[in-house]
Amino acid sequence: MQMNSPTPSTRSWSISEDSLRRYVEFASESCIQELLAASSDSNRSEGWKVLQTSENGVEISKRRSGSFHAFRSRWLLTSVSPHQFFTVANAIDAARQWDSDLVEARYIRDLEENLSIIGLRFGDNSKPLFRNREFIVYERRETMEDGTLVVAVASLPKEIAAGLHPKKNNAIRGLLLHSGWVVEKLHDDSCMVTYVVQLDPAGWLPKWFVNRLNTKLVMIIENLRKLAQDCPTHAHA
Repeated sequence: MQMNSPTPSTRSWSISEDSLRRYVEFASESCIQELLAASSDSNRSEGWKVLQTSENGVEISKRRSGSFHAFRSRWLLTSVSPHQFFTVANAIDAARQWDSDLVEARYIRDLEENLSIIGLRFGDNSKPLFRNREFIVYERRETMEDGTLVVAVASLPKEIAAGLHPKKNNAIRGLLLHSGWVVEKLHDDSCMVTYVVQLDPAGWLPKWFVNRLNTKLVMIIENLRKLAQDCPTHAHA
């Protein structure tokens, strides 16, 4: 792995395809384990604090993790199958629910069939958390031995991201510290969906403000449920 550093603010790493794949496989495995732990019924002793349960049954919790809280939403869905929901539980569809002013969302590189690098860019009219922000993330999709479906999404380190995809002029490159979905099949076409997100938008925003808006991000399950209902039941079957 070779570092090119014209200036401290623009340094980037040129990384081989094999090294990139090995790094993302390692990082995403750690993210998957965190997501599975967050979806476990035994996690109440691990620092998750329930903030509210909405009228439609979505439970929202938070946990202190570094400077920014991690937030979690859980919802028992009886109207869509796990595979239906899995089709819309991805970085691009989630970003579209975060902010309608997503101006670019594209796959930069496919490393494996279930492992991709994705670029997300939000415009000047976006909400404060995303205004003029870019995120370069990996997305890994796995089916566990018990049939549980997991999608792990997190930002690449800034130096690696800069080498893969140069930053747009005047854009701020934020960090999705970790996020993703766990979709557990229960019975018939019902499933328990858990979504976790921890976001550092970078730039200057008060931490309390970021943490407050992070709580709104985890409410996107409702919007994605509606998308999933429009998906054929045989998708990914």
